[in-house]
Amino acid sequence: MSFAAVHDAHPWADVLAGVHAKSDADVRRALARATQGGCDLADFQALISPAAAPHLEEMARLSQARTVRRFGRTMQLFAPAYLSNECQNICTYCGFSAGNKVARRTLSPAEILVEAGALKKLGFDHLLLLTGESTKVALPFFVAALDLLRPHFASLSIEVQPLETAEYAELRQHGLNAVLVYQETYHRETYNLHHPKGRKSDFLYRLDAPDRVGEAGVHKIGLGALFGLEDWRAECFFTALHLQWLERKHWRSRFSVSFPRIRPHEGDIEPKVEMTDRDLVQAICAFRLFNSELELTLSTRERPAFRDQVCKLGITAMSAGSHTNPGGYSEGREASLEQFAIDDSRSPTEIAAMLRAAGFEPVWKDWDPSYDRPEAQLT
Repeated sequence: MSFAAVHDAHPWADVLAGVHAKSDADVRRALARATQGGCDLADFQALISPAAAPHLEEMARLSQARTVRRFGRTMQLFAPAYLSNECQNICTYCGFSAGNKVARRTLSPAEILVEAGALKKLGFDHLLLLTGESTKVALPFFVAALDLLRPHFASLSIEVQPLETAEYAELRQHGLNAVLVYQETYHRETYNLHHPKGRKSDFLYRLDAPDRVGEAGVHKIGLGALFGLEDWRAECFFTALHLQWLERKHWRSRFSVSFPRIRPHEGDIEPKVEMTDRDLVQAICAFRLFNSELELTLSTRERPAFRDQVCKLGITAMSAGSHTNPGGYSEGREASLEQFAIDDSRSPTEIAAMLRAAGFEPVWKDWDPSYDRPEAQLT
């Protein structure tokens, strides 16, 4: 059975009704269970419900304690490295959308190495490689990029178009550590509205991509929804449902969840549903109480003061000094089209200093190459 069948067994309206029906007693019960170490999906619904809002301080306290107990006072730092803005999809919320009449650029091998040099100087040892979704930038390009970068970085992740299981398996052989595939929205009709053209318009193909990543044996799988397209509480529920299903099937892999909110970009749209700062904190804490093993990521989409506070409440990974355009680290933001505007423009050094002042240890990589040696593999 694929996750699509699980998804379809939970009508969107019923999920929202269930979340809004949760009472204060349900929230207190969920918090008690979280204190004892175990929450189920019903508890998670309570923790993302309006009834949980008055309990946010307690949720934050529990989330912080659980994160420190599992991950210590560490924070992984990574850089998103955009290798191309070529894209054949139309996505209404994205600056790379094919409908935007902008100059397209794909970095050459030499330019990729120049970007790598700039990123190494900033201290990074973990890169997240990103592109638009285009047949011009496909498996051979990803293999070549991994081969170029693997000698220089300990951890390499990708956020590109969904691929086939065999393709993910091949990339793993070339040093791939993690794949991030965000569903954008789990609401099928809204998904179709915002993805009218291109391969990304196939809701089910994208929905099943994390399963293919797991089948390929990739070390880490990243999930998430783009908040603002639909009701954030329902998006969180479906993300948690997806996570639970994947963990049971692909228990050897690690998992992460990110929390992107819509940001300004070329061809801007207004969010359909607002997710306030308090809402985002509630979502982060709810995920931590639901799953103590889960890695939680906060990007530079958020403003500095907010990141400085929220990183203490359950986050385990942060981007820093981000550029969302090809060539951005070596040439600057004016080099080519950005995918979206960032809000926290502080340098990696400044972010690391903030973390140390807050009592955290910045960690610059996510995976050690020694784990990929045959003697380190599970038998």
